[in-house]
Amino acid sequence: MTAITAVTVRAPAKVNLLLAVGPVREDGYHDLVNVFHAVSLFDEVTVRRAEPGPAGAAETAIEVHAAAGGLDAHLAEVPRDGSNLAARAARLVAREAGLSEEPVRIRIDKAIPVAGGMAGGSADAAAALLACDALFGAGLDAAALQALAAELGSDVPFPLLGGTAVGTGRGEVLDPVPARGRFHWVFALSEDGLSTPAVFGEYDRLRPDAPQPRGDASLTTALGAGDPSALAAALRNDLEPAALSLRPDLARTLDVGRQAGALAGIVSGSGPTCAFLAPDADGAAEVSAALEKSGACERALTAYGDVPGAHIVDGPASR
Repeated sequence: MTAITAVTVRAPAKVNLLLAVGPVREDGYHDLVNVFHAVSLFDEVTVRRAEPGPAGAAETAIEVHAAAGGLDAHLAEVPRDGSNLAARAARLVAREAGLSEEPVRIRIDKAIPVAGGMAGGSADAAAALLACDALFGAGLDAAALQALAAELGSDVPFPLLGGTAVGTGRGEVLDPVPARGRFHWVFALSEDGLSTPAVFGEYDRLRPDAPQPRGDASLTTALGAGDPSALAAALRNDLEPAALSLRPDLARTLDVGRQAGALAGIVSGSGPTCAFLAPDADGAAEVSAALEKSGACERALTAYGDVPGAHIVDGPASR
């Protein structure tokens, strides 16, 4: 049998339909109730075995490319060394496969905004987990991959699952939620990123008395009914005031999108990307055009949700 030499996996971005944030814990994390919704912006991660170098030793190498025009300026923010989440994912799978050292070459084609609150780095890590499992023949099941994802970060398990799900704990414990129909989104990208730790730090400053996080039954009902208006009324992000405190200019972005016909607009995750729920595809196109014309964002992208999680697009068939 011919050995597998390369595997490509596609993984989706997310938007947070609900991000309820509790007080800071002793370990520095926050308890969350986080309703993730996978949307049709995808990064593709290709992992291949590394060729030996001139000295005979192979090293893990990472290259990053823009899969969608307009993201090129952000690519410098993506780590090219072992700190990249995709590289760390490769090391974890190699460990599980019993390989003491298995250098790889990782190519990331990015369509998900960088440092934009849409879990682009987490999607890359999820994709690398699935790709390396196939490349190394590790034979990890879904539960084992989810456990490795949780080691890498709170947002990494969801891109493996996709669809719509409630995340609790640090956000890594997932419970799928049925979502009927298709919801249409516009994402307003910002020229400058926001540090997730900085946003949580500002949240702690603004909300020293934060209550324990709770879900919202009306949001679950709206998803099950496929009702965008009801969903718009239930969208909530407890980190939004903190993001706006650090980036007051995002308030104008939200105003422009709402005035252009969006049913609702929120900061996506820790920001600075702003997410707008539109009534339909035509409405999304109108909101996108208005945002770009206004100059209130660097670029606007349309997408829909929910969509499946990470899956192999080139290589052995996915399980």
